[in-house]
Amino acid sequence: MRTELSTVTDSGLVLAQVRYQPYRETFHSAWESAQSRHKERCGYLLKLETTEGICGYGECAPLAEAGTETLAEAAAALQTVLKDSQGQAVAGMVERLDGLVTTPAVRCAVETALLDICARIEAKPLYRWLAPGVSGCVAVNAACGGLDEGFELRLRQALMQGYRVVKIKLGLYPLEEELGRLKRLQLPDGIRLRLDANRAWSAAQAAQAIQACGALPVDSLEEPLQSPDLASLQALQQQALFPLALDESLVDMFADMPPEALPVKRLVMKPMTAGGILPVLARARRARQAGIDSVVTSTLETSVGLWAALHAAAALDNQLTHGLGTAAWLDKPDPALCPLRGMLQISQQAGPGLPPPPENF
Repeated sequence: MRTELSTVTDSGLVLAQVRYQPYRETFHSAWESAQSRHKERCGYLLKLETTEGICGYGECAPLAEAGTETLAEAAAALQTVLKDSQGQAVAGMVERLDGLVTTPAVRCAVETALLDICARIEAKPLYRWLAPGVSGCVAVNAACGGLDEGFELRLRQALMQGYRVVKIKLGLYPLEEELGRLKRLQLPDGIRLRLDANRAWSAAQAAQAIQACGALPVDSLEEPLQSPDLASLQALQQQALFPLALDESLVDMFADMPPEALPVKRLVMKPMTAGGILPVLARARRARQAGIDSVVTSTLETSVGLWAALHAAAALDNQLTHGLGTAAWLDKPDPALCPLRGMLQISQQAGPGLPPPPENF
């Protein structure tokens, strides 16, 4: 990773200012999974500024149930990392990344800000600096939540907005009830369902769900098992007609396992839980060599973090649909992060690595 950050390690740049500030953003409706329910998003925005006036931005958005540190742990780590940074070489901040493996959201913020500075030095959007020649157009899925009373309306709105892949949270209601609702969905041709059980099921329930979904247009099924193990996942993937995907399990159960040892066909990766963009890209590229697909998703970040995740997805250039259409859940979303017909477009013009935060910072 030092190779990717050589632009700043070799630059001799010095930090003139290091700042972070808390934020609190509300959702227009609660975001639910089998493990949690959120009405707002809290975190920290980070700014690194060099003596030459080059600024890099990052977002630290902890989500403990997804595998990051807590908000309080993030605050303590930020305070420690940034202490006495002013007046030090930017290269020193790169060295500090090694000590942040236990606080991945903080590491993500620091690494993002450093990558932002790299891209600004080169006068390129971040994704083009990471992977020259790739397109800045990324397909994203609609985030339709669970199969509650408002689901049908959210589904209709997503289809009217041109989404082709619809993500549905499962494990919130009894299995038979959810499977019945899935089977009754009226879907136009070409629409795919991305299902996420969030570790809600036993092995027997997961097998039942996979069999029941065999005739449905399923794009993938994430985290079907309460207690995932390799043998059970292998048996389920052999049964399934669609990819099984790992998300949270990549952070805890299988954090140190090479992708080629995983018996699934898809990895779901979040820069915030992986510790940044570079770990995501490294794992995804190794997975591709093993014939395993990868998609990038958000942890409900605000604009800075979501922009960073979008650049990571663009750099992968794998033509898959990524889970980055979550800005619309915020009360005040960044319009540029609201997809148009299921697509997000990053400018290909030379310029800043990432847009600055939406408010003065």
